[in-house]
Amino acid sequence: MHSSHLLLEEPIRMASILEPSKASFFPAMTKIVGTLGPKSRSVEVISGCLKAGMSVARFDFSWGNAEYHQETLENLKAAVKSTKKLCAVMLDTVGAEMQVVNKSEKAISLQADATVILTPDEGQEASSQLLPINFDGLSKAVKKGDTIFVGQYLFTGSETTSVWLEVSEVKGNDVVCVIKNSATLAGSLFTLHASQIHIDLPTLSDKDKEAISTWGVQNKIDFLSLSYTRHAEDVRQAREFLSKLGDLYQTQIFAKIENIEGLNHFDEILQEADGIILSRGNLGIDLPPEKVFLFQKAALYKCNMAGKPAVVTRVVDSMTDNLRPTRAEATDVANAVLDGSDAILLGAETLRGLYPVETISIVGKICAEAEKVFNQDLYFKKTVKYVGEPMTHLESIASSAVRAAIKVKASVIICFTSSGRAARLIAKYRPTMPVLSVVIPRLKTNQLKWSFSGAFEARQSLIVRGLFPMLADPRHPAEATSATNESVLKVALDHGKASGVIKSHDRVVVCQKVGDASVVKIIELDD
Repeated sequence: MHSSHLLLEEPIRMASILEPSKASFFPAMTKIVGTLGPKSRSVEVISGCLKAGMSVARFDFSWGNAEYHQETLENLKAAVKSTKKLCAVMLDTVGAEMQVVNKSEKAISLQADATVILTPDEGQEASSQLLPINFDGLSKAVKKGDTIFVGQYLFTGSETTSVWLEVSEVKGNDVVCVIKNSATLAGSLFTLHASQIHIDLPTLSDKDKEAISTWGVQNKIDFLSLSYTRHAEDVRQAREFLSKLGDLYQTQIFAKIENIEGLNHFDEILQEADGIILSRGNLGIDLPPEKVFLFQKAALYKCNMAGKPAVVTRVVDSMTDNLRPTRAEATDVANAVLDGSDAILLGAETLRGLYPVETISIVGKICAEAEKVFNQDLYFKKTVKYVGEPMTHLESIASSAVRAAIKVKASVIICFTSSGRAARLIAKYRPTMPVLSVVIPRLKTNQLKWSFSGAFEARQSLIVRGLFPMLADPRHPAEATSATNESVLKVALDHGKASGVIKSHDRVVVCQKVGDASVVKIIELDD
């Protein structure tokens, strides 16, 4: 897991730091996933989020019921219509998550050095002496001296709302713990995390399966975020479950790595999954703090080389309550981009934060600045070397297209694709200019009715760095005669001009299939 020096362009000019940031149609090449919830579910706020740069909406089923999420989704659809910005939908499962059950929702205050008992008896009332939990195997999994972390839905790391416990003894099914810091737990739900301990709960719980087979199927979700993925088998089982649910065989599975177990099996998980989410909140509890950055760099490098999207979470926690990120957070977002992350996932910041739109906007600006100094040259060489020779047909076309675009200083790469694979391969080489993937719908029939594929493929590229999809007119097949391709190309160029990415006299690199051959061509535009 070696990595060469930071992917920064040499030398960085001090003058560029003083230039004001310019706004453009694409706020950044790096994508932003926003979690929709109480503070971000009105049409108005969601429209603001889309305009600010959110391209994937995450629905977290750890809380809220299907009706609640359905209302939010209807508002998202209305916002997409009014802003004319595509947005993909991600369903986040609960997974093997241990929770403290606080039915009365009264705040519970815990004092340092006192003891508290964790019990699987959910009928009991939660208090400062007793916390009922939803898992009866905890007493068998932990031993004296283990650490347990309890906090509100998301661990903020600010120690007034979350608490560290140390196991002092196990009594039957109950676990007696010593409280390490004083804190007040507010709300109805707190997550419980036992550091470096295997929890025998299924990755796809029955509640998850029900949510996916009802809400997921009804709304044709684009992504499934598989919480607490610990083995490649978890991904295989989820995929098998999705394959039986109508359109969901097309849904991409993103494995969420949240603990040491997932980390130990990272390579196999990466092979099976369509993408990876690094859940740094939970990893930060399972790993010693000084190891977190190392894991992030190594994991992102592996995802980049495999050409699979990598998403980093928990970047600007303090913006949940503040208008500006801390300087550490601002640096962290930029480093995630330089480390090779495809997307930044915002959780509490948009879900219950006071400034959802501002948060997306600031994160987008930081990403855009980091992209300007991303050392593409070094990255390209590393990727080509990693892929090795002989390259596959598609991979060589994709890398050539990116190389050509950089050499001729093209303003955009246009790629015609029907499965989205070609466009994703181009994005794998991290071109410095946006890639417009023109998704050509394919006509399918089951002898009873016609249906077009393509919408899934288009929305699924909304999580890949640098890919911007547009749906072509279905009357234009992907590998047809040159005449129809010209007309599709014209639509794509017009789209680029309208959005300000392409100006007259610009050069554009086009990647398309003609018959059986793939062609990369360079076009120079007239006035």
